[in-house]
Amino acid sequence: MEISQTYHRYFAFLRAINVGGHTVKMDQLCALFAELGYQAVESFIASGNMVFLAPVRLPNELEPHISQHLERSLGFPVTVFLRSESELASICRYQPFSAEETAHAKALNIAFLAQPLSASAQQRLFAHENAIDRFQVNDREVYWLCQTKQSDSKFSNAVLEKAIQAQSTLRTVNTVLRMGKKWLDV
Repeated sequence: MEISQTYHRYFAFLRAINVGGHTVKMDQLCALFAELGYQAVESFIASGNMVFLAPVRLPNELEPHISQHLERSLGFPVTVFLRSESELASICRYQPFSAEETAHAKALNIAFLAQPLSASAQQRLFAHENAIDRFQVNDREVYWLCQTKQSDSKFSNAVLEKAIQAQSTLRTVNTVLRMGKKWLDV
């Protein structure tokens, strides 16, 4: 499909779409995004990663529009973290930790946020660093390097949200890189 100059590709990362007793099939999510007039809607793995074309608008205008529609349609709140093509490309290229640091790590995750962290939120986050868990912050993302199985760590998305006092959604770096490669060739 040729992309019109008035449409841009966006990547939506949905928070807790298939947890807490809620189950939403990806074809249903695609249909809900299409109801909003978005084009070329696709899901990427069954964890609330959506890709679509929309008229050029600011992400902070699209996020509440999508979130409100999903809540009305699904009957529960869905927080949406939207990134443009250029933002996702930057995330894919960003190296939060050295190759040596990541070589023996068991997991590297990206937490998507609505806003950049304040200095005080960053202090609260970095207070959780230890021999197992390390963090980096870049723009509206937090990078979490875990040296052991995540289930063995005391850190989690719930701990992150409590520390920063804001909602987030986690994705493995591999998932994000696969999305970048598929849609952005990065």
